[in-house]
Amino acid sequence: MTVDAMIEDLRTLVEIESPSGDIEALTASARAVATIIESRLGGTATLVESAAGPHVRWSGGGEPRVLILGHHDTVFPIGTLARRPFAVRDGRVTGPGVFDMLGGLVQAIHGLAALDDLTGVEILVTADEETGSHASRALIEDRARACGAVLVFEGAADGGGLKIGRKGCGTFEVVITGRASHAGLEPEAGVNALTEAAHQVLAIVELDRPEAGTSVTPTVASAGTASNVVPASATVVVDVRVESTEEKERVEAGFAALTPRLDGAEIELRGGIHRPPMPESAAADLFAVAERLLPGVDGAAVGGGSDGNLTAAIGVPTLDGLGAVGGGAHADHEYLLVEFMAERADLVTGLVRSILTSHN
Repeated sequence: MTVDAMIEDLRTLVEIESPSGDIEALTASARAVATIIESRLGGTATLVESAAGPHVRWSGGGEPRVLILGHHDTVFPIGTLARRPFAVRDGRVTGPGVFDMLGGLVQAIHGLAALDDLTGVEILVTADEETGSHASRALIEDRARACGAVLVFEGAADGGGLKIGRKGCGTFEVVITGRASHAGLEPEAGVNALTEAAHQVLAIVELDRPEAGTSVTPTVASAGTASNVVPASATVVVDVRVESTEEKERVEAGFAALTPRLDGAEIELRGGIHRPPMPESAAADLFAVAERLLPGVDGAAVGGGSDGNLTAAIGVPTLDGLGAVGGGAHADHEYLLVEFMAERADLVTGLVRSILTSHN
């Protein structure tokens, strides 16, 4: 294993843009991921078709013991590469997706390549993590249960820490229906959906409970068609993050209890908390192994969600943040630090060897 080889594999993946939802681009990306896996590990990587694009699966054979979990979709639209091309400069790799999470995929593959026997290892690289994993969730949960341990290769926490806990997260959409009327001639004949939305926003923010690690944040609102028309419809989008199952249930109940304040207004609730919290207990045993292999490594609980939330919630030991050390996820300044690539690939080797050995 050499860092130069990892960088070249990373270049290959980054230069095939893979925005979520673009089936043609994701198909090309999945084929590239499969080719790199096969060239580094042998065997055959299969493409699993889905409505969101193809996922990539690979197995080292035998009874499954550990699932290497990642995704190859990114948040950046086609054309980002032309504006922000792949580059290696001053110890940093830049380009769309290097940190979230193509660098992690490459490090995982190269770390596995250092093992003599990959029996019991499975790899699953999905196509829709950035949009909620709706098309891959059942497959992720099935393979996590079958393997019994999950290593997730999202980017490391700030400072290079591993991610041992994650908040549950989701998006609610509150759709309000009123009745249009002329705002000057007969405003009283209408039911103002914008006014109703204002009432609902005030009720929604009352669900916020930062002391319990819960954030309920209205983020997008839309209403109305013209300045002289009482709005007949409005929509409020709300980002929700919770640390515990109890808070998840409380917030969900709070949204379900929203009722109209204006006569004639109607409310429809969409969405929900689709990624349950990842408790730190799910990572405890695997993180203890990581600490022995990489003394001084930190563990961090973070607000963002990943597919690790899904596997931890079904009771499968899960350690996250094993990917690239760097920063700027989803931003133009996204970067990966070259100096940590070999170290993190070695950590993969050690973790997987320890998991496999513990079952022998």
